[in-house]
Formats: sequence, structure tokens, C-alpha cells
Amino acid sequence: MALITSQQYAESLRKRKSLRIFMNGKKVEDVFDNPNIRTVIEANKASYSWALDPGYQEMMTAISPLTNDRVNRYVYVCRSREDLVAKALAGTFTAEKLGTCIYRCPGLDAFHSLASTTWEMDRNLGTEYNKRLIKYLKWVQEDDLAVAGALTEPRGDRKKRALDWPDPFLSLKVVEKKSDGIVVRGAKINISGAYAAHEIVVLPQSAKRKDEGDYALSFAVPTDTGGITYICQYSPYSAEREMADDIYELGNPIFGQRETSMVVFDNVFVPWERVFHCGETDYSIKLVERFAKTHRMTCGGTCKVGFMNLIIGACKLLQEYKGLEKAQHINDEMMEMVVLRETGRACGLASANLGQEEPEGSGVFLPDELMGNVSKLNICNAFWRVMALAGDIGGGLIATLPSLKELKNPETRKYVEEFLGFGSDAPTEDIMKVTKLLQNWTAGQHGVATWHGAGPVMAQKIMIQRVVDYEHEKNLVKEALGILEGKEIPK
Repeated sequence: MALITSQQYAESLRKRKSLRIFMNGKKVEDVFDNPNIRTVIEANKASYSWALDPGYQEMMTAISPLTNDRVNRYVYVCRSREDLVAKALAGTFTAEKLGTCIYRCPGLDAFHSLASTTWEMDRNLGTEYNKRLIKYLKWVQEDDLAVAGALTEPRGDRKKRALDWPDPFLSLKVVEKKSDGIVVRGAKINISGAYAAHEIVVLPQSAKRKDEGDYALSFAVPTDTGGITYICQYSPYSAEREMADDIYELGNPIFGQRETSMVVFDNVFVPWERVFHCGETDYSIKLVERFAKTHRMTCGGTCKVGFMNLIIGACKLLQEYKGLEKAQHINDEMMEMVVLRETGRACGLASANLGQEEPEGSGVFLPDELMGNVSKLNICNAFWRVMALAGDIGGGLIATLPSLKELKNPETRKYVEEFLGFGSDAPTEDIMKVTKLLQNWTAGQHGVATWHGAGPVMAQKIMIQRVVDYEHEKNLVKEALGILEGKEIPK
């Protein structure tokens, strides 16, 4: 069994032990009954359905060398540039279909980092982390499991190292090493959809010093492991979904906003066979950086392109509903959005097409580091701009639109249809729904989420400064001016 149905995925969640999940100050008793958590389950279900759909299967699956069978794209580690391109295309597809996070993505990018780095650790240190990982990944592929990735931590005073914090558990830490495993305590924050996954794969958040070995950690645990608590995000959009009588009153009816939680590990036991990094501080930064450039290709040049497709489509519909097809300023704004979208797409595909095996001999292909970071840095500003342009095209109704329930109210229906229908042949309900969709994008959480997802802007700037050394550019000038003094021009 390498591919399961969406229904089998849902049934497998029901078989888990009860999870400790809290939202809005209350315990969540059933993930299927909670309207916000349910959106994550629906998004994951879609990823299972696409893998079995003949129209999408080539995009959403790959043949794994571990199983010699077809596996879901979201548990497959890239082994070529072609694989990286396929990963990028799948990222755009899922984003435009869901209009929100594909929650299996961080786990997939964690697998890329782990497959690369554990191979290097085994070669250089004589560990068996890669053997453990490959065995674990094969099991994940065979059972078609949904895996969440977890890196970000609360952390303490940034001017101090972890060993100097009053609370040593603001970064996830080993508290005990036993013959059969380790015990960990701490938390990961901003984690996408973990409670709707089967497994959580944990990576360190940052580089570690020699004396910070207890913080140099990577492992995998089932989501229903004892000692794990999920404390969910909650916002006005969460409350809106809870109170909605009709989900089509919402901007993204089925899949909603991106849902995250703080995942608390309170003395959680992890068997050694599920530990992939423990104390080897020199390799913590490699795990972080290899995850980052993979995830930044995804967040920068693939998923946000899909989101932009939805925004552009909604703007075009409203332009036509209002009879503004010849309005030059709107056509200019539409063109600008398309250029921003295509720039994002180009950066993402460049990152994939320039990817390389890393380390050589590992069989793992990662995106180009420079273009991966440029991809994410570019999209941060581009997405804000697209949101602003969409706000201008959509007009003030994005903020002031009445409820769609007024169309069912006999006292207001005729007024809403007359004055919000714009004299268009399109049903007023359609016009209001499209406006609601733009409200979801321009007045929702997506701007900040795009800015910080896969690391804030400064993180990309730091990595770009590390990658670019300017020697090639300087030597070009020296050669043109004849001031190389006989030195060979680097190729």
C-alpha cells in the first residue's frame, strides 16, 4: 500500500489516541467537529485525492527507489533537477487549488534536509542516522502518512545564548538520555497543521555551539505521543468560521486560513530509532540551512504564485462584473500583478533548475541556495504589492460588504440585489462571493504569513550575503580594464 484514499486518511486520524488540543481557551474534543481544524483535514484530504486522480497523478506522485512503487509527492525526496521542477509545479498547483497551506509541505522539506545531512553525518562521523531515516521514510511512504515539519521555537533573549536563558526550555532540549531513547522538553511555535498529520518531524531552529549539544536535536514522533499538547492559533477569522451558518459566507469556504499551533513537548519520550540528530552541533546549521533553501523555493516561487493566480482571477471577474474592461488604470494594475506573479514563478523555477546534488554522492537534490533565497525575498514585497493592487481593484466593498445573508432576508434582498449587483448579468451572490474572496486575501492574515513564512526577510538577506562573494563580478571589471596583472580569470 503506497497510496491511500482521502477517506482512508480521515479514518486513520480517527484511530489515533486522543490528542491534547486547545483552541480559544477550550479543549478540542473532536478534530472533525471543530470548524477551523476541519479545514486542515480537508486540505490534506485533497492531497490524497489528487494523487489517485488520473488527471493529476503524474504531478502529485513519483516512483520511489525505496519502495519501487508510486508514492505521494509530499513524501518523496528529490533525486534530480527534474524532480525539483516537478516539486515546484506541484506547489503552485496545490496552492491555487486550496487557496491556503498544503500542510504536508514543511514535513517534505524537512525530509530533504535530513536526507542530505544525515548522509553526510554517517559518512563523516560513522553514525547511523541516515540508515534510521531511510527506514523511517520508507515506512512513511509505504503507509502514505501525512507528516508535519517543526522548526521555529519561542527562544529567549536574543542577546544571550540558550545556556544563559533563565528558562532553558525556550528551545527544545534533551532532558534525559536513556538506553532506549531520549526525553525532550520545550516547544515549537507557528507549526502548520500538525494536529491533522500522522507524524511530526522536528529539526533544530538555529546553529548550535559546542556546549549546546542538548539543543542539537532532530527526531520524529507520532502526533498522538504522550506529553504533546497543541495550543492553536485563534483570530477574528477563527471566530467568524465558528459562527458561520454557511461556509460560503467566508472568503475561502472549504480550506480557510492557514491554521497553526504551538506544539508543546512536556517530557516526551523518543525512541533512538526515531532520532536523527542528537548532539552533533556542527551539523545543526546544515539542517537549518538545507531546510531553509528548500522551503524558501516552495514559499517564494511556487505556493505564492498559486495564491496570486486566485487573486488575479478574482480581480478580473470584478473588473468584468463592473464593466471596467477598458479602464486603463485597472488594466495597468492587472498587468503589474501578472508581472509580479511571473517574476515569482521564474525565481522558483530557476531555483529548481539550478539545483544540485548535496552533498555529492548523497543522491539528494536541493534547490540553488542563492535563487532559493532570492525567490522568497522577492515574493515578500511582491505579495504585499499584489494585495494592495487587489484592494484598489476590488474597491471599498472589500471592507464594507454586507453579509450574504441579506440575500435571504426578504426585507433587504431587493436592495442588495439592486445596488450591489452593479446592473451586471452576473448573479449578485456571485459578485459578493468574489468580493469576499478578495477580503480573505487583502484583509486577512496572508500578508504577515507570507512575510514570515520560511523565515523573515532578514534571514534571506543574511543568506544571500553569505552566498554572494562578488569575485566573479570584480574580475570581469578587472579583465575589461586590463588590471588583472596576469592573474587567471576564474571561470
